[in-house]
Amino acid sequence: MSPTMPMTMTADEPTTASAIVAGVATGHHVLRIDGYSRTKNVVPNGQFITSCSFRAAGHSWHVFYYPNGFDDESIEYISLYLLLEDAATATTATTTTVQFTVTLLDKDGRQVPSQKANSGVFTYSSEIQKYGFTQFISRDELEQSEHLDGDRFALRFDITVVGKFRAEEIAGLVGAPYVAVPPSDMRRHFGDLLASGDGADVEFRVRGAGGEEETVAAHRVVLAARSPVFKAELLAGVPAKDGGGAVIQIDDMDAEVFRSLLHYMYTDSLPPEKGTTREEAAMAQNMIVAADRYSMETLKLMCEDRLRKHIGASSVATMLTFADRHHCHGLRAACTEFLSSPTNLKAAMATDGFGQLSCPTVLKELMAKALF
Repeated sequence: MSPTMPMTMTADEPTTASAIVAGVATGHHVLRIDGYSRTKNVVPNGQFITSCSFRAAGHSWHVFYYPNGFDDESIEYISLYLLLEDAATATTATTTTVQFTVTLLDKDGRQVPSQKANSGVFTYSSEIQKYGFTQFISRDELEQSEHLDGDRFALRFDITVVGKFRAEEIAGLVGAPYVAVPPSDMRRHFGDLLASGDGADVEFRVRGAGGEEETVAAHRVVLAARSPVFKAELLAGVPAKDGGGAVIQIDDMDAEVFRSLLHYMYTDSLPPEKGTTREEAAMAQNMIVAADRYSMETLKLMCEDRLRKHIGASSVATMLTFADRHHCHGLRAACTEFLSSPTNLKAAMATDGFGQLSCPTVLKELMAKALF
């Protein structure tokens, strides 16, 4: 018998992985310019106003705001420069590699993509202590836009500081399968349930836009889980209709508001705004009234936040009266801040609604002080 060769077992060798990582630190800062027209009229071309010091991306910074431009070529523009304090005070040849963007914000604090400037990657040093944009935005463009709200506008600085490169091992195997968990789609499913009416066991009869009665179907358990008022009403027993479900008459709320209320209860979100600005504000106010009725505090706060963007000289008195009546503390604070600007206060006092304003004495004193 010939000798048998030993059997050798082969196994796949484990795969290892490593990475070269560029260390970065990031941060952002929002700078608000209040009294824009005064800065434009007082500060000449080539001179700037310095922001307070702020920390971002592990360093301290200042913004230089030139309301009439950095030089003769930018006299029609607003110029912005970012100063790295470390570079300004450095006594050694220390360098810091940075990239930053400056973005104009709209009156709701959202970034305006068309008004963004990117510095690219550059290096601060004792010789280069500030960097920026001589022609960030023309004053005419800003003044004609809706982003200059109540003689104020805001800018967002997003700062990235590039650190040293490092090598590190990666745990696990390259190419190992990953499980991609999608975001929850519960809101969509519950929204579909409301829209279809499948399994609905309660009906609401509400007044439509033309005065006719409309029927809206819903589910007891969903409403009871979302509102203690509905819970007490629906789980305690409601008169049944012929088919076995419950019927509830709603006399003091129109159908559109009630449907928006149900949309929130099923999806935890507000329906998109539609109609004119006045109609949008009226809907938000009606939703706050509904939120009070059904003890839904989060809905109330969401509507306050939506209503805040409708504050203006012609509406602030009405907003304040509404905020006091319904204990909307955030909305009231937003109105007070709006009136803290002398320009806004003078414009509001010229409206008919201001003369009928009913608000606490303390607030009236605050308004009076803003004039002087």
